[in-house]
Amino acid sequence: MLERTADSLYWMVRYVERAENTARLLDVGQRMSLVSHDPKMIESTWHSALEVTGTVGDYYDRHGVATEDEVISFLALDRENPASIWSSIRAARENARALRGSITTEMWECLNGTWLEVRNLAPERAVAQDNRVFFDWVKERAHLFRGIASGTILRDEAYHFIRLGWRLEQAGNTARILDAKYHILLPEEQEIGGAVDYYQWGALLRSVNAFRAYHKVFSSEISPYHVAELLIVRRDLPRSLHSCLAAICDMLEALRGGRSFESRRLAGEIHARVAYARMDSIFEQGLHEFLTEFIDDGIALGAVIENDFMMQA
Repeated sequence: MLERTADSLYWMVRYVERAENTARLLDVGQRMSLVSHDPKMIESTWHSALEVTGTVGDYYDRHGVATEDEVISFLALDRENPASIWSSIRAARENARALRGSITTEMWECLNGTWLEVRNLAPERAVAQDNRVFFDWVKERAHLFRGIASGTILRDEAYHFIRLGWRLEQAGNTARILDAKYHILLPEEQEIGGAVDYYQWGALLRSVNAFRAYHKVFSSEISPYHVAELLIVRRDLPRSLHSCLAAICDMLEALRGGRSFESRRLAGEIHARVAYARMDSIFEQGLHEFLTEFIDDGIALGAVIENDFMMQA
């Protein structure tokens, strides 16, 4: 496969996943704000959304204070923000346009149709009364695209690059959300297990599609320890760090074709640290430190993957 084609496939699906993740982040931010009457807590909630998306500096340069409406507008439909939902969908569609001969007609029509609907929306649209309808629509379009891709594309190298980009983006997002939200929720003065506490931890789980999975795995009330355990070391949760890294290793194994690539070695090393980690040891080390190291490793892995397989500038 041409390196340029591999690059476009990989980034196309990463941008789709990024748009969905941002929609989930904004949705859960609103849910958490509804049950908190502490202005500092509310501001921290929206500040954490900026941290997860890596847009803290850009936002404060333009807006100053992290308020609900301003952050939603900035992360949803701001055309000058390269991390907004609007920009992510546009970038995904542009990559798909360059791939018309490598993806199915159904995949192109799905992404192109999504872009045609979102391109003319004004930033104010994201803070209207029905903004959750918009967030749900973004999530549904991402689900639709993944379903179409899975059901229509040939199981060749293109499919492996799509899966690789999707899972790498998921892994980084899960780690960032857990790190940012855990930092906000853990210092809560109320005793863990209270109604507000339960709702906020539940909102975190919903942001990664893990609320029902949590209650199926753990019969107890939501606890910070078990939330971290579910999202880090449980392989049976699709968005957990363990599950994502296992899939990444499988995709790289299929792509390397018996050749030796640094990306496969590095992915295996990161996966082993997660797969054989003990939660008690993670908390002794510090959850923030563990997740920060994982995020840095994921960024390094992405760079090595591009070096191994994709067109360099």
